[in-house]
Amino acid sequence: MGLTLVLPLLIPLVTALVLFAVRQRRGTMHGIAIAGATLAFLAAVVLLADVWTHGIRVVAIGSWPPPYGIVLVADLFSAALLVVSQLVSWATIVYATAWMDSDRERAGFYPLVFVLLLGVNGAFLTGDLFNLYVWFEVMLMASFVLLVLGVERGEVEGGIKYVSLNLLASTFFLSAAGILYGIAGTLNLADLSTVLSRLDPGIVNVVAMLFALAFGIKAAVFPLFFWLPASYHTPPVPVSALFAGLLTKVGVYALVRVFTLLFVHDPGWTHRILLTCAALTMLTGVLGALAQFDIRRLLSFQIISHVGYMLFGLGLFTPAGLVSSVFYLLQDIVTKVSLFCIAGLIERTGESSSLGHLGGLLRQKPWLGLVFLIPALSLAGFPPLSGFVAKVLVIRAGFAANAYAATAIALLAGLLTLLAMLKIWNEVFWKERPDADDGDAAQPLGLRLVAPVLLLVVVTIGLGIAAEPVLVLSTRAAEQLLDAQGYRDAVFSIVADLPAHAFRGGAP
Repeated sequence: MGLTLVLPLLIPLVTALVLFAVRQRRGTMHGIAIAGATLAFLAAVVLLADVWTHGIRVVAIGSWPPPYGIVLVADLFSAALLVVSQLVSWATIVYATAWMDSDRERAGFYPLVFVLLLGVNGAFLTGDLFNLYVWFEVMLMASFVLLVLGVERGEVEGGIKYVSLNLLASTFFLSAAGILYGIAGTLNLADLSTVLSRLDPGIVNVVAMLFALAFGIKAAVFPLFFWLPASYHTPPVPVSALFAGLLTKVGVYALVRVFTLLFVHDPGWTHRILLTCAALTMLTGVLGALAQFDIRRLLSFQIISHVGYMLFGLGLFTPAGLVSSVFYLLQDIVTKVSLFCIAGLIERTGESSSLGHLGGLLRQKPWLGLVFLIPALSLAGFPPLSGFVAKVLVIRAGFAANAYAATAIALLAGLLTLLAMLKIWNEVFWKERPDADDGDAAQPLGLRLVAPVLLLVVVTIGLGIAAEPVLVLSTRAAEQLLDAQGYRDAVFSIVADLPAHAFRGGAP
């Protein structure tokens, strides 16, 4: 049991170290990176199967008992996110082997990607808030270096904006964790879920809002999102795609975890604030997208908008709402990564990311128009794609909870998302290119660029047509999220399996 929980951390760590050692040999790096991503994906699948069969899995690092030692915990929510994140990471790494230039690769692109994955996986699996902070910092360091790995001015500016706001989030996080430890005497999630119920609700509400600020910046929630569109369009496309699929989603994961396990004493106040922020995030994100004329900036605002859909169900804090949040989160990771990778194919074909300089690609590469249209329509909620199922779950949960105003905003944001996607379609594929003669010099698209995109598009179709298994998984994951006692029992049940010397105060 312990090995299945440790492998998602061990594989990226070892792969990063090996890649750093061979970073001057480009072909070797490609093979090792793809092999490491494949092993990480398989390890995540094994862990999900283990959790599905046996329930929440827990391991105590160094045999120290909780709440004193470090524990790794995997429930269906975290295990499912691991599988999807490793899938899109694999696709992005294969894509990157055909996209990245040799200078960035030798500067450490692939080791940094696996350090980033190490931080993401650690955040999904940690069982205490302090180590969640540590994993967030691992992600921050790796992502910042990935942003500024080039020498272009835009990359440096985007990196500075990104790291400045995320350091502010880290400050809020560390301050909240310090206050919480001071009033509760523990940072273990399972232990906190019991201790917080005995503390002054007013103080707990203050701490909850500090965590909401910290994780809200990470997730790019209204009004804390302005760093994202200023930085996500600046790095190379594989970096943008990886960030779009993973980084804000870790922030959403953290919000869901703490506001279903810890801060549930006053949902009429805390979760109502989350619901309001979710609605405003949906609306402001999509309005920002409509105003953009650069493909990746437009998609960056769409990341923000759809974070609102993920938090919508959390704000409702109902079983149906949490099912919608889990399902939306899982399918959106795939959709966003595919769209950013397709944006890269458009840039390489049309030699520009500006909508004003593109056009005529439907005649030049009709298959690319179809490949773009599938995730774009999924994002807008067209049947039978995965986004349609996700939006139906959100709307049904909203109406069932009588949250009519927020649900109306969700419907409006869906329509505006369609307009934003049609804007890209019209400008890139339908209209004639202003400098049509230049299109003949477009660079060819190789198999390693196209195959990962096709895989993610097929997954998007599959998650819509065959949505029932993922819906069952989302339902069970939501049930576990609402069962705080089950989480506590799973964590503290490992005490009986620990050796006796673990309780004598000395090192095991």
